[in-house]
Amino acid sequence: MADTILIVDDEQIIRESASFILKKEGFQVEEAPNGKVAYEMFVEKSYDMVITDLEMPEMRGIDLLDKIKELSPHTIVIIVTAYGSMETAIAALRKGANDYILKPIEFDELTIKIRRLLEHRKLLWENQYLRREVSGGMDFKNLIGQSPAMERIFDTVKRISATDGTVLITGKSGTGKEIVARAVHANSPRAGKPFVPVNCGAIPETLIESELFGHKKGSFTGALADRVGYFKAADGGTLLLDEISEMPVQLQVKLLRAIEQKEIIPVGMSIPQSVDVRFIATTNRDLRKEIEEGRFREDLFYRLNIVEIRLPSLTERKEDIPILVNHFLEKFSTEMGKKMSGVDPDVMRLLIHHQWRGEVRELQNIVERAVIFAKRETVSLADLPDTFHNYPPVPSPDGDKSLDQVVNDLAKEYIVAVLRKNDFDKEKTAKSLQISLPTLYRRIKELSISTEK
Repeated sequence: MADTILIVDDEQIIRESASFILKKEGFQVEEAPNGKVAYEMFVEKSYDMVITDLEMPEMRGIDLLDKIKELSPHTIVIIVTAYGSMETAIAALRKGANDYILKPIEFDELTIKIRRLLEHRKLLWENQYLRREVSGGMDFKNLIGQSPAMERIFDTVKRISATDGTVLITGKSGTGKEIVARAVHANSPRAGKPFVPVNCGAIPETLIESELFGHKKGSFTGALADRVGYFKAADGGTLLLDEISEMPVQLQVKLLRAIEQKEIIPVGMSIPQSVDVRFIATTNRDLRKEIEEGRFREDLFYRLNIVEIRLPSLTERKEDIPILVNHFLEKFSTEMGKKMSGVDPDVMRLLIHHQWRGEVRELQNIVERAVIFAKRETVSLADLPDTFHNYPPVPSPDGDKSLDQVVNDLAKEYIVAVLRKNDFDKEKTAKSLQISLPTLYRRIKELSISTEK
C-alpha cells in the first residue's frame, strides 16, 4: 500500500505542484489549505507523513506540529520554510519535526528526504520500535536509594523478575514508575525481547483500540493499510501500560480478555491472534477509588494487581536525597564536561527539606540546572532557582564531617523541632513528618533523640 502524505500550505500553487509530483512518485497525497483544516483531517484519519508550511492563517505550522505529535508521535513531519524563518524552523526541529526544506522547493530534494524518512521509520517499525531499548538495557543501576523503602523495592523486583506475573506499579508522578518497570523487564527471562511502553493517556480515545490491537485495512476511515498494534510489537517481551487509569472503560473489558486469554482481535478482524506478552501497568491514581466512582473495572484491577509495587515519595525517603543529588550531579557533570565535586552543606539542607511536588523528576531537573549555572566545583545557593533563596542559609559545619553525618545531624535537628512543635506527641509528629509511627520510633532510636519534654 502506498504511503499517505498530507500537504499543508495556504498557497494553492505550492500544494498542487507538490501533490502532482508526489503522486507521480507513487505516494497517496491529500491537501489542506491551512493548519486548522489539516488538524481536522488528521483527527479523522492518520497519515504517514505531513509536509507543512510554517506561516499560515488559522493555525501556524509549528502549532500544527504540536497537535500532530500529541495525536501520533510516530507521524513524520517535514517543515517548509523560507530563509527568513530559519529560527522558527530550528525551533520546530527541537519540538519534534523530522526535517525541513527551504523555499522555493526543490522537488528532487524533497522526494529524496521523503523516501529517506519513510525508510527510516519502516526500519524502526520492523524492529518493533525498540531495538535501541533492548540493546541499551536497564537494570538496578537506575534505581537509586538505600532507605528501607527502596531496599524493599529492590527485593520485590528481584523476586518478581524471574516470574511472568502481572505487576501493578503505583506512586505519584515523578517517582520513577517506568524505571522500576524497565528493571523488572531487564532482570527477567524476557530481557532480550522488546520492552514496549504505551502511555494510555496520550492516545486519543478513538484510536486507542487500533493502537493497542492493530487493525485491518479498510476497517475504518483512514485504515489504508494493515497495522500492527503495540501488543504484537511487544510479542515475546514486556508491554508497559503506563497510566492505566486513563484507559476508557469500554476498552477495559477487551484489555482484560487479552491479558487473560493472551489473545487479541485487531480492529476489522474476527479471528483471534495469539500474543506472548508480560504485562506491567502503572498509575498515579487510587484505583480502588476509581472503581468506586465507576471509572475502572474491578475485575481488571484484580487481574493487574497480582503484585503491587508502591513507590514512596521523596518525603518518605529523605535519607535518599543526598544519594540522588550526588548521582545526578555526577551524571550531568559528565554529560556537560564539567568538574563537580559536590554541593555546599546549606544547599544540601535545602534540598533535603524541600517539598518535592514533582518528586525525583523535579529533583533531577534542579540538579541539572544547578550544574549548568555552577561557576565553582561545588553547587552553591546562587546556582539554585530563586524559589530556594527564601530559605535561610545554614552555617558551614565546624571540622570535617562525612555526608552521612551531616544528613543525620540535619534529620535529628528537624525531628526534634517537630517533636517540640507537637508537644512531643509522637503520633502527631509522625503525621507532620509524613512517615509511619514505627519509622519515627526507628529514627529516634538511630539518632539518639531524647523524647522527654
